[in-house]
Amino acid sequence: MSADLTPCPYGICDGSGFVIDDATNTARDCRCRPQRIAAARARSLEARIPRKYRDVAFDRFPVTEIDPTVVDVVRRFCHDIEANLDAGRGIWLEGDPGTGKTTLAMLVSKAAIEARRTTAIYSLPRLMGVLRESIESEEGLLGLLDRLATVDLLHIDDLGAEHRTDWVNEQLYSIVNTRYEDQRSIVLTTNATADELEQQIGARTVSRLVEMCGDPLALFGADRRRELDPTL
Repeated sequence: MSADLTPCPYGICDGSGFVIDDATNTARDCRCRPQRIAAARARSLEARIPRKYRDVAFDRFPVTEIDPTVVDVVRRFCHDIEANLDAGRGIWLEGDPGTGKTTLAMLVSKAAIEARRTTAIYSLPRLMGVLRESIESEEGLLGLLDRLATVDLLHIDDLGAEHRTDWVNEQLYSIVNTRYEDQRSIVLTTNATADELEQQIGARTVSRLVEMCGDPLALFGADRRRELDPTL
């Protein structure tokens, strides 16, 4: 097996995604081939856990200081990450800045990556910037939207933080609606309530997110970033 090939998760093929029949000198698709195709398509998306969150864990600070009721819901979601992603279920975290929303969302993305599921992680302003840049690229906007629509988990941080324009809302609706129709998971964080988000990104988009993610998990309270660094 070539050094650059990822081992078959099912132990069937040599890592190429094909099973070779030596007797007939023919090949058939391995069970892992759809996963390999999805991973190749997602490779240019941002699937890296930011350095600040690489060591996050349920038994470490700051997770141990976050509302345990919300943490338990996220823990259960991560424990069943494969089934949740297969079913297209998501997580919606809302609340004040500095209350741990992004930390918990990163735990979900980390679990998906460790389960070898395709993942894309963006703040909404960064995602919109990438979409704008793609307009002039060889792939084009539609190609990027297509890849964003097909990853197993799309993580959007700071939903509602982008300046509201018709173009932003149109792209966001396109991404959410495609994932909604294909039953693919989203994890999102926002400082806005559902009602406030309806005013910002539209009722159609919010309605789909509610069905995909269920009721928002609320984290309200003091900004822990300011508590740790009063100069902020």
